[in-house]
Amino acid sequence: MTASIPSPHTGTLELGPFVLHMYGLMLLLAIAACVGLTGIRYVRRGGDWDLVLRTAVWGVAAGIVGARLYHDITSWSEVPDPKWKGVFEVWKGGLGVWGGIFFGCVAGAIVVKRAGKSVAEMADAAAPGLLLAQGIGRLGNWWNQELYGKPTDLPWGLEIDVQHRVAGYEADLTFHPTFLYELVYDSVMVGVLLLIDWRFKIRAPALFALYVCLYTFGRFFEELLRIDPAHEFAGLRLNAWVSVVVFICSAAFFVWWQFFDGKWPWPRRRTTDEPEPGRGPRMAIPKTRSRS
Repeated sequence: MTASIPSPHTGTLELGPFVLHMYGLMLLLAIAACVGLTGIRYVRRGGDWDLVLRTAVWGVAAGIVGARLYHDITSWSEVPDPKWKGVFEVWKGGLGVWGGIFFGCVAGAIVVKRAGKSVAEMADAAAPGLLLAQGIGRLGNWWNQELYGKPTDLPWGLEIDVQHRVAGYEADLTFHPTFLYELVYDSVMVGVLLLIDWRFKIRAPALFALYVCLYTFGRFFEELLRIDPAHEFAGLRLNAWVSVVVFICSAAFFVWWQFFDGKWPWPRRRTTDEPEPGRGPRMAIPKTRSRS
């Protein structure tokens, strides 16, 4: 092994009487990056920072609850003991991005709707920031030495301490740094989203749908590398199946919304009361008596 990426031997930093959990700090950096990029984009669209901040506060709170809930439900065996306490220990890792994005977006949409603003416009403004946050948040997995990939001898293989290695891989020294793959991929796709939004006319919330497409596409291949315990169906991990389903739904929505203006591309049966295409409504012709 001539080269490799080292891992931190501890996920905390002691600053006098304070203990700083690096996983939580990475989440804060991710949130700050998302709020900053979203705020800049939303203000340029005519919005205001106050709504962005209010949306972020409620969205982040709901997102953390949703992310932890998803993890606890789908990965109960990984919840630290005692379970009644471990379900809340977010700083020890274990956040499901699917639950976080769903709960966070629902809460954010409610805040925007109550403010009388367009939820679709806010969603498009936030799309690149959300993807950026997901990439930065993966640095927390590096600090915790978790969610890495299969063993590899590549120069960028990730060193994992023996106590953090998945059962059955204790003899392997370096693994695929899936945290780095996602960080790089997400960062590049942020640039792609910004370029598309600048170069083309996207009908909101089509850019948000495109963000979901890009993320799930990359996440599918990441799941093929990961070796951490997970439920499997037909040879694929649960999150891989979720990626496939969400990708298909978001891609279909993007095409339907962007290219068909949210209308069905096929004709439907007209009722007898509906006008024919290109004609006005039918008018009743009054009956008249013949004068002959």
